[in-house]
Amino acid sequence: MTVATRLKRFLEESSEDVFVRSEFAKFWSSTQASRVLRSLIADGVLVRLGLRVYAKAKRSILSGAAIPVRPVEILAPIALKKLGVEVAPSQATQNYNNGSTTQLPAGIVLNTGQRRVSPRLGFGNRVVSYETLRRVRPR
Repeated sequence: MTVATRLKRFLEESSEDVFVRSEFAKFWSSTQASRVLRSLIADGVLVRLGLRVYAKAKRSILSGAAIPVRPVEILAPIALKKLGVEVAPSQATQNYNNGSTTQLPAGIVLNTGQRRVSPRLGFGNRVVSYETLRRVRPR
């Protein structure tokens, strides 16, 4: 059984939609990883959301291109949790959900608390941006 076959079986049996590259370490070496992941992306089995972050893919009804199985708004918090980052809805989203405003939040913004986050996650023109919760300094 080839590495690509083992990986395809793993992806089919997995109930998760987001994968981090370290989850595939049991299947191959680093060189094989790049080769197999490139071929799976080309075949439309996976899509790349960011550096070392992949998601299951499906074919678009409109264009036939590979797209993530779920929207980026849902996949991004899962991916960040796997990377060890705690996320919460942005301040604009919280205000909208509380009913204190009727303005819909624009774009995908996640609150990472006081932690700075550098992974750029997204697909196509839907890119996740981050806001940090600033501490109020006593005067």
